[in-house]
Amino acid sequence: MLSLLTWTYTAVAVLMALYGVQSMIMIVLYLIRRRDSMDLSPLGDARPYITIQLPIYNERYVVPRLVKAVASMRYPRDRLEIQILDDSDDETRSVVDRYVEIYASRGIDIRAIRRPERVGFKAGALEYGLRQAKGELVAVFDADFAPPPDWLERAVQPFVADEKVGFVQTRWGHLNPDYSLLTRAQRLALDGHFVVEQVARSRSGLFMNFNGSAGIWRKTCIEDSGGWSAETLSEDMDLSFRAQMRGWKGVYLRDVVAPAELPPQLSAFKRQQFRWARGSVQALRLLAGRILRSPALWFVKLEALLHMGGYFVSPLMMMLLLLTLPMLALREQAPWPLAYASIASLGPVALYALSQREISKDGWVRRALAFPILALLGVGISWNNTLAIIGGFRKGSTQFLRTPKFRVESGDGAWHRRSYALKLDRNFWGELGLFLYSVATLWVATAHRQFYAVPFVSLYPMGFGYTIGLGLYQQYQVMAARRESSRRAKKPLVRRSLG
Repeated sequence: MLSLLTWTYTAVAVLMALYGVQSMIMIVLYLIRRRDSMDLSPLGDARPYITIQLPIYNERYVVPRLVKAVASMRYPRDRLEIQILDDSDDETRSVVDRYVEIYASRGIDIRAIRRPERVGFKAGALEYGLRQAKGELVAVFDADFAPPPDWLERAVQPFVADEKVGFVQTRWGHLNPDYSLLTRAQRLALDGHFVVEQVARSRSGLFMNFNGSAGIWRKTCIEDSGGWSAETLSEDMDLSFRAQMRGWKGVYLRDVVAPAELPPQLSAFKRQQFRWARGSVQALRLLAGRILRSPALWFVKLEALLHMGGYFVSPLMMMLLLLTLPMLALREQAPWPLAYASIASLGPVALYALSQREISKDGWVRRALAFPILALLGVGISWNNTLAIIGGFRKGSTQFLRTPKFRVESGDGAWHRRSYALKLDRNFWGELGLFLYSVATLWVATAHRQFYAVPFVSLYPMGFGYTIGLGLYQQYQVMAARRESSRRAKKPLVRRSLG
């Protein structure tokens, strides 16, 4: 008879496999639906009035790039308004004012909107700007984006074609994908979502999520769905799911691309993942009941819940590690059919490979080689994401920790010399403890000659070792840059002799 320990381990492994199966289902739906497309025609004289909202908080390095890109969009100036929703409390304010003055003098309707208090963070800023927006459509771009000139003309077409379209999401491209192994791994993860998953969901009648940037909303859809809410850090997922439950359509345009900067610092990436993980669980807590009571098909409901709970993979990985050591020490083994569940782990690998094959027919193999780094990164940040998920189940306000942007677009970008560079985060100590625990688990597996467990267990010390090592190295880079800056500030000016 199986012990409670073995039953628990088996249950966790089956839940992990469920997410692998979900990836396989996304692949099948994508392959079935990838040829489908909307009947879109040129806009002609149908030019809806559009407000572009740029929520900003302390982004002085990237504001010029963003404003220049948005102000250069090909769209009639008498049908376009640009709102810079500036909550900054540093030098970004003066940068924003300077660029507003520049482009306003060129006849562009652009202005900075500043709130008395930063209430509700990004969601609060979007809602505050919406009350003053002139447009019937509202586009949103985060500070790290640089959309091309034709983006607006192409992204607005579904609204003209169908009045039930509530929001349109376009694909995120990348400004610095080859900057480092870290950014290559991020490209792989994001492309899997934007190239395969979003297409599969949007074209198969499943709930798709707005991704918070590089998309457009119909203003009446926002209002009809209850507006932007700060109850969750994933205000984008929250509103898009509420809108679809109200009967509005979400449209995804894979071939319309807006490139953005990938975080080059591990601490910045972890902060981003922490916010996304906590926000998605908050959205799940708030909307799960409404989704289950909605008239949607059972498969649509199930997939929506799995979608919002995607970050549960992290605590499940943690539980497998914590359970493996006592399993090995007590020489207990999971039921043999569980071995077949490991096949599901091929789902994410195939999904990421397919996304690169669809983007680059020639270079997809080279790009897909970043998967081992992505796998190690996924293990290494599992503690970070688990803490976020635990916090996501607690009610109450949550601080919005921004992901710093450095305007790094090439291999020689010195992000660590920028003032927004983060210190080593506190989760380092948890990762160090888990690294030591995983090393002990690996030693027990080897000592007990249970070699079948070695490949699986080895992922944990390698994953935590990667994040620990990279975090320490980047911390050294930041501290060295700050010491050098301090020395330069203290160095007295040497005047040349006039004699």
